Amino acid sequence: MSDLSEQKMLEKLRGFDTPSVGNIVATYPANPLCLRLYDPWRGNWYTDQSVRCIYPELGRTIGYAVTVVYSLPTSQIGRLSFLNLIDILGKSKKPSIVVIKQDFPPEILPRVGLCGGQMTAAFKACGAVGVVTNGPSRDVDEIRHLKFQYLMSGVTSGHGDFEIKAINVPVSIAGMDVAPGEIIHMDENGACKFPADRLDDICKNIDALAKAEEKRANALGKAKTIEEVKAAYTGNRE
Repeated sequence: MSDLSEQKMLEKLRGFDTPSVGNIVATYPANPLCLRLYDPWRGNWYTDQSVRCIYPELGRTIGYAVTVVYSLPTSQIGRLSFLNLIDILGKSKKPSIVVIKQDFPPEILPRVGLCGGQMTAAFKACGAVGVVTNGPSRDVDEIRHLKFQYLMSGVTSGHGDFEIKAINVPVSIAGMDVAPGEIIHMDENGACKFPADRLDDICKNIDALAKAEEKRANALGKAKTIEEVKAAYTGNRE
């Protein structure tokens, strides 16, 4: 077990970009420092290019997933409300990241400006630091001042009626399968996830791998010949 507290470990991982975290999670299964938590190609543990980071200037963001599914209104009685989501967010581990599955018909999904400025302000007041969603949202100028990160498909200015279909259920967002309580790490490269109980292991391994990659990068930066490039990759440097 690490000497760092859980919050200190989260803060430590904020010092690394998302690809570096992914390298420990699953990207390089042949590397002894990689935890091999998922099949790197088939494991659905990171987002694809259908979503993008809206505020890259905010840097890296990390938090515990709270999931929610939005859809068109139905005639169901006793349906969930936004206040139910706020209650769950308020009780969740902090910081949290709201993972929103926009379960709308294909012809509607590109037109859903789901999360506006007031919804985002409510999320932030409940301890959330970001949103990952498979659809668009709006009010990006208003949200920018809140310093709250978004990873989404794009922006659009309006929407119609919608409702919450489910809260804290497994969802799939842009090729990433997320269960409530998993840890999401996100930046301008996208997002990746891992089980919360592996936080300590990732923190232990990431320093060593980052140091090795820095050493190789320095060697490549100094390389003047093909032999020196090969040596940088094999580690056979004098």
